[in-house]
Amino acid sequence: MTHGGSDSGPPLLHDFSTNANPLPVPASLSAALQAADRCRYPDPHYLALREQLGRAHGVSPERILPASGGAEAIRRLSLAALLQGLREVWVPSPGFGDYAAAAQALGLRVRSYADVTQLLQELGSEAMVWICEPCNPTGESLASAQIAAVAARAALTVLDRAYEPLRLAGTAPALPSNCWTLHCPNKALGHTGVRAAYLIAAEDYAFSHRVQQLAASWVLSAEGQVLLMQLHRPEIQAWLADSRAQLRRWSVQQREMLASLGWQQRESCTPFWLARPAVPLDHEDLRAHGIKLRDASSFGLPGWVRVATLPPQSQLALKKVIAQ
Repeated sequence: MTHGGSDSGPPLLHDFSTNANPLPVPASLSAALQAADRCRYPDPHYLALREQLGRAHGVSPERILPASGGAEAIRRLSLAALLQGLREVWVPSPGFGDYAAAAQALGLRVRSYADVTQLLQELGSEAMVWICEPCNPTGESLASAQIAAVAARAALTVLDRAYEPLRLAGTAPALPSNCWTLHCPNKALGHTGVRAAYLIAAEDYAFSHRVQQLAASWVLSAEGQVLLMQLHRPEIQAWLADSRAQLRRWSVQQREMLASLGWQQRESCTPFWLARPAVPLDHEDLRAHGIKLRDASSFGLPGWVRVATLPPQSQLALKKVIAQ
């Protein structure tokens, strides 16, 4: 699997390849993570966490299923779908590679869709569908009616909401009650190294017991549990709102800078988007300067990169190297 973010080389100075929030995190969040009790097991049922998240989302705690990260949740939900008798999985293209990887590892048939119109024309009633909303790597967002149409036909529809807290434009689409959702707030909270996520089961609880049974014991670490319990605190939500405002300003500047270099850029409602450099990039040279962009070849887009919004000093560093 190809991912953005840190690698085995020297520390990155300007990492445009990760979708993590680049703003400094609140001191209270750092303090809470440092104070996580690592000397004993968490509650294996995560009752307090599930109650808190249930209140935040207006659902019963039974519908909240903690996971040790988005990738783990994707693998577990894919296995549950297989055990329920589903044999086909639809994934967005371009899209996050773990959806297809999880299905392929289980021998499920993988189908890809470039748009919802194509998906609805070919979608059967015994299929699982992944929707990344907003989408990684494109930053595109679907309309409520499109999601409802998919959910009305598929056996299982799952929306990955990892980037919803970083939505910079538009409003979140309404979700049908028969959809599952996956929430991975560690990117928005600037702590990608803390593996923590949670699923919200569909309103009818369909096969949620099986998904829960497939979880490892103590699926969340102490730090992961703390991170999720911090998410909906008013101070953290206010910081996220301030982050979005700052990222909007920086993304405008960054787009203007890349346009001045002749880059082609796609529209996006997130702090990241797809761009095509005027001249092919030398990724090794960029890496030698402590700069990394996400090569989009693994998304089926050779010559393109996914670029995330970073502060002006990082933008200038990128421009300096590219303009050489």
